[in-house]
Amino acid sequence: MKTSTTYNRAFWNLVRGSSDQHNNLREGSDYQTGAYFLPNESISRFLAALSKENLFRRIATTINATTKGGSIIASDACTAADWIPENNPIPDAEQLFKQYRVQEHKLAGITLLQNDFLQDTAFDVESYLTNEFARSFGKKEEWAFINGDGVNQPYGIMHPTNGAEIGLTASAVDSISFDEIIKLFFNLESQYRNRAVWVMNDETALALRKLKDSSGNYLWRSTDDTILGKPVLISNFMPSPASGNKAIAFGDFSYYWIVERQNLSIRPIKEKYYVTDQIAYIGFEFLDGCLIRPEAIKLLQMSA
Repeated sequence: MKTSTTYNRAFWNLVRGSSDQHNNLREGSDYQTGAYFLPNESISRFLAALSKENLFRRIATTINATTKGGSIIASDACTAADWIPENNPIPDAEQLFKQYRVQEHKLAGITLLQNDFLQDTAFDVESYLTNEFARSFGKKEEWAFINGDGVNQPYGIMHPTNGAEIGLTASAVDSISFDEIIKLFFNLESQYRNRAVWVMNDETALALRKLKDSSGNYLWRSTDDTILGKPVLISNFMPSPASGNKAIAFGDFSYYWIVERQNLSIRPIKEKYYVTDQIAYIGFEFLDGCLIRPEAIKLLQMSA
């Protein structure tokens, strides 16, 4: 198992340049990429680092679905509950929401290390590689979960047919009013407001920071970074407030599912960078993402 001490030791020896570890790594080899899966202990560290880099890793729902071979079907049902008299049937799920065919989208990246570092036993190569791949993969994931078009990447919340619903169109091309924020808030169904957050980029946040009501009170509560009691989160992959752009997302992001098809695997490459005394590491992830209830997130779109 990838939890074993033998696998863990063999994996990191391979990373440091040892070439005689393959027999001890068979259980964790990935036939698709020629890489080896990160040991389970290291995976938890990678995911912790990934959540710091990718906003969606903190507010979306992550589901492990490691069935190999193409797509799988995911569906979301509304759980029914009621008080049941003695001997009466338990109610069925009231409504089946949209079904999604979950794909295996490959995310890959490469980083280089000098052999001098690898030969230094004090150098923490595990922390270095997990943090480097978390940083690069996290940003690519976050961009796709917002702007992805579903072609070799997940569908993002901005997608016109598989993303969030338009909750409100602003009256201006490049500015947002106090009243429009309030309208967007109440355009989200109450069942989704309980865990709702605002997501926007820095430019939009700066504009909202300046909004005041008729009594001169700021809309944005600076003591806890909330608007109308809901947290404001920043992603600079969100569009700016310009003609036709969807500048603000408000809703319950737990209905965006990140579907892990395969956790991080790493393949060391020594030969290509031999003359520069470096080793390359190629990292791979296979995953998908989709908003399973479009009505759970509402977008504010600027006037065209």
